[in-house]
Amino acid sequence: MGEKVLRQIAIYGKGGIGKSTTTQNLTAGLSELGKNVMVVGCDPKADSTRLLLGGLAQKTVLDTLREEGEDVDLERVLKSGYNGIRCVESGGPEPGVGCAGRGIITSIGLLERLGAYTEDLDYVFYDVLGDVVCGGFAMPIREGKAKEIYIVASGEMMSLYAANNISKGIQKYANKGVVRLGGIICNSRNVEREIDLLKAFASELGTQLIYFVPRDNIVQRAEIHRKTVIEYRPEAQQAAEYRELAHKIETNKNFVIPKPMTQERLEEILMEFGLMDTLEDDYRI
Repeated sequence: MGEKVLRQIAIYGKGGIGKSTTTQNLTAGLSELGKNVMVVGCDPKADSTRLLLGGLAQKTVLDTLREEGEDVDLERVLKSGYNGIRCVESGGPEPGVGCAGRGIITSIGLLERLGAYTEDLDYVFYDVLGDVVCGGFAMPIREGKAKEIYIVASGEMMSLYAANNISKGIQKYANKGVVRLGGIICNSRNVEREIDLLKAFASELGTQLIYFVPRDNIVQRAEIHRKTVIEYRPEAQQAAEYRELAHKIETNKNFVIPKPMTQERLEEILMEFGLMDTLEDDYRI
């Protein structure tokens, strides 16, 4: 038997693309596979774990440190959620003061010091804010914490611009260390020819479309009930989709240094799939 390896994964993508929802449903699926999972929310909004915690407003690491000082116990910042998934929210600075990315650096340092990265863990997921990999938001990959990256995208133009920019950041850090791109997760927006576009986009980056998550209103209904789809309607087809995504992540062996496109090449692909024409039609008076 080989030594157990903790898989540390960072999820990036355009703001509003559904990173947190996808991550929480994915980790619920992994927990059903018997995996021990920790989710570290790296967004000042502190909403990366609410579906796993049933909407519980978890106190963030930065708020706890501000109010209680450095001498805190692990249970003050780590809560157990759905199926035993361990939940942490980094939080952010007070509005208008400081860099939100620093919260990630502080949080991971504190979790390490307090022994959160236990030997029984199989996965740690970092749900990271932002359209670009910069500053403190690059910390999980810059410091070699997260070695696997997945980008959540859709067939919408701005989502693909963001995914390409994120790939530039991943390429930069990959060339210096061990971080690799594991693939693109499509969180569908029902764009015309979406799956073919995402496959072409992923192929151009040198990676794979690891899974296409179809759009289903049950996701929003589950969120209103403050639950993942897997907990809210375990028998639903959408729950099966998230379980299959979890299986794809669990068995993935395809990790690459991405090859980002030029702006011109990206727009060629968008035109090939009619996206630029659609955009022009939308803005035509």
